[in-house]
Amino acid sequence: MLDGRFRNQVDAWVKPIGQSVKRTGISADAITVVGIVMSLACAIAIGSGALRVGLVLMALTGIPDTLDGAVAKASGTSSQRGSFFDSVSDRLTDALMFGGVAWYLSTLPNPGQRPVLAFAAFASAILPSYIRAKADALGLDGRGGFVERAERFVLLGIGLLFDQYLLVVLAILVALNLLTAGQRFVNVWRAASKPLPAPRQRNQRRGPRTTSPSSERWMARREQMRQRGKSRHLP
Repeated sequence: MLDGRFRNQVDAWVKPIGQSVKRTGISADAITVVGIVMSLACAIAIGSGALRVGLVLMALTGIPDTLDGAVAKASGTSSQRGSFFDSVSDRLTDALMFGGVAWYLSTLPNPGQRPVLAFAAFASAILPSYIRAKADALGLDGRGGFVERAERFVLLGIGLLFDQYLLVVLAILVALNLLTAGQRFVNVWRAASKPLPAPRQRNQRRGPRTTSPSSERWMARREQMRQRGKSRHLP
């Protein structure tokens, strides 16, 4: 929701920064790696009980997460490989963050099943991301929903700041993630159920068709996916 609403403004704001970083010779992949390292430090801070430090580090991880795409565009290195690496790093960052929360909950007196709630929040966060990735692979739009990655981290940040409500925040995250997954599933299901446009009739003088109509439609969708893959971010 936040990503879709403010993406253009954020891109315009970080574009000159990306141009400046490009001149230093730092690659977009290197910035992505820095973000992963910062996420690991954040997870360790949260797991060791330094929740406020973890909150600051979590906020700082947003810098490389936003900047890598700007650097890739500025340097003309946007590619499917970069999009793939960025998406994998996002999922790894999510795992580290929620893993740190689960670690912290396990250190509390009589933790019981509380760490499971952190793993449930992570598992439910993965589902909307997978639905979008699969929709993109089919040439469909799987974006949108109640919460995306930005909202998840805002809510988690609130839970870290007011740790007495951390469990409540995690439960809310699980519910919102599942609602988002359901919303995306329904949207993609409806889009995939629509009949594909009929292929144009070919001039018989041009000879026999070398590909079937279904193959042509599939290749058209694959081309749409390839064009989307040039963008490095996959919320």
